Amino acid sequence: MYSLSMDKEQASKRISELSDILNEHNYKYYVLANPTISDYEFDLLMKELSELENQFPELKKLESPSHRVGGEISKEFKTVKHKYPMLSLGNTYSEEELIEFDQRIQKLIEVEPIEYFCELKFDGVAIGLNYENGILVQAVTRGNGIQGDDVTNNVKTISSIPLKLHGNNYPSSFEIRGEIIMPRAIFDAINEERIEIGEPPLANPRNSAAGTLKLQDSAEVAKRKLDCYLYALYGDNLNFATHQAGLEAATRWGFKTSKYSKSCQSIDEIMDFIHQWDKEREKLPFDIDGVVIKVNSYRLQEELGFTAKSPRWAISYKFKAESTSTILKSVVYQVGRTGAITPVANLSPVQLAGTTVKRATLHNADQIEKLDLHEGDVVFVEKGGEIIPKITSVDLSKRNLNAKKIRFIDNCPECNTLLVRAEGEAQHYCPNDSGCAPQIKGKLEHFVGRKAMNIDGLGSETIDLLYQKGLVNNIADLYELRTDQLIALDRIGDKSACNIIEGIENSKQVVFEKVLFAIGIRFVGDTVAKKLARHFINIEKLQNASLEELQQAPEVGEKIAQSVKQFFQDPVKLDLITRLKGFGLQFELGTDSLPIHLGEQLKDMVIVVTGTFEKHSREELKIMIEQHSGKNGSSISKKTNYLVAGNDSGPSKLEKATSLGVKVISETEFIDLLK
Repeated sequence: MYSLSMDKEQASKRISELSDILNEHNYKYYVLANPTISDYEFDLLMKELSELENQFPELKKLESPSHRVGGEISKEFKTVKHKYPMLSLGNTYSEEELIEFDQRIQKLIEVEPIEYFCELKFDGVAIGLNYENGILVQAVTRGNGIQGDDVTNNVKTISSIPLKLHGNNYPSSFEIRGEIIMPRAIFDAINEERIEIGEPPLANPRNSAAGTLKLQDSAEVAKRKLDCYLYALYGDNLNFATHQAGLEAATRWGFKTSKYSKSCQSIDEIMDFIHQWDKEREKLPFDIDGVVIKVNSYRLQEELGFTAKSPRWAISYKFKAESTSTILKSVVYQVGRTGAITPVANLSPVQLAGTTVKRATLHNADQIEKLDLHEGDVVFVEKGGEIIPKITSVDLSKRNLNAKKIRFIDNCPECNTLLVRAEGEAQHYCPNDSGCAPQIKGKLEHFVGRKAMNIDGLGSETIDLLYQKGLVNNIADLYELRTDQLIALDRIGDKSACNIIEGIENSKQVVFEKVLFAIGIRFVGDTVAKKLARHFINIEKLQNASLEELQQAPEVGEKIAQSVKQFFQDPVKLDLITRLKGFGLQFELGTDSLPIHLGEQLKDMVIVVTGTFEKHSREELKIMIEQHSGKNGSSISKKTNYLVAGNDSGPSKLEKATSLGVKVISETEFIDLLK
């Protein structure tokens, strides 16, 4: 461990030494899967490095292993143009088309035998990593293939991506591309935790990896433990004859490349490789959705060239999602917290993708109609990476001619209220939100959840018990509970009862933005609740806002605005708010959350910010607007005073500003307004 009396020169030497040690152990653990020290020893070394860098921040380098733990906040992801366009591959599900691909290559290259290189097609997020003199300097997503988002801070937290390369025989400047994935074990563990705290599970590992990569807080990205496999080198001075040789060099430099690959001399060998992994893909610790086949020779790749959209020398064979048939036993209807009705198919148990499937989602009435489902149908079920399998079609040849057609219900299965379906929406809803048991209990569970009021001891079973005993019918009733009432219930002892009452009392100090999220306005998640709270400051201003004023709040469109307006027009909801106020809940932003007041230069002005800027982030500009008494708008209207437009501004906003006569100004002109 270092000494607090260490001078800068000594610290620099120790930081360099620790960085080399940690990078080496990181490589052994995450790339070679052969650790030589314990996690505890590794953590002690990392702690020593972090403490030294905190004491001497000027000594922290781009390649420091301490970046692995994250902590940097990216308010916006800068758009970056790819030096080499990230083209997509041609896809096929047909072996016949693979044969045609090989025949085209053979015809174009007549004078020599063709060697192919086959790799697994990872089901993740494409990434381009740029290295200068062996140091990772930038990581960019695919985007539209021409330009993508700079996610360097987040990518540095991925332990299998080297921040500093091994050896010294790599090009001075190059790009390597690969796929960022979420391993299945990590995905399963995250979903277990989400279900435990009452949050919906993540849909699948690929979507989860994509969403994680765009989180603003890199420390949160680090917790997700993403992984990355690299598979393609790009640069001006790459002296390799084949794609395979390039990957072997990349492996020596410290990159994690796939061991599940093979060079093939014929289409028959390619087919054998595909058939092998179509059968064995479930054994892998990550998801794949096919095999990529490339001409191995770089010289021949260059000779074959590209079409407008993809290389002629490569193709992607995609596996068909695993499907099986079973019998549709019945359709049941679930009622969610917001009253949304979700149909679910009960199936005869069947093995699919390594699990026993008994249920499948049917989404909504349109899906039932599209499938033309009848009672007792033999249906095909598919599980393509989703949590809940889905019915894709019906085996009409096995349908009973007397089978009754399944029609979506007209009334709520719980309270028998006539269902409604808003124009333009696929979902049916039960409007009886104050008298429908699943909705009431769902709202209570939402209200006490960790992201809302965070009241311990009130799980779904306890809430169900309180509801069944008539002690709570809405969220306000919680604040009238007494210890003796709880002790009288089964399964609740003295200590548990006291803890629940204490948790309810403590929740009165929860900040306004969380209270706003907790009361359960449809379409208002925790992020939108935070924006609304900071925009309107208190519940009265929010309650009295017009639709147009609501839409001036950041991230609030017409759909959310109408939902908020409808909520505050309901006498039952207003009575709840009045009761909650009486119990002492926070319905006004605390002074520590208010923007610092710096002046009146923008008083009564509505300003919309769009695009990316050189001196400030978009969020910083919005804070400056509030600090100078202005209002942030999310959409252009006649009441908008200025549109502050940066690079990559949306053309629709610029056109609308011009048509309405709204003045468009630059970042510099906006700063001048504040002087």
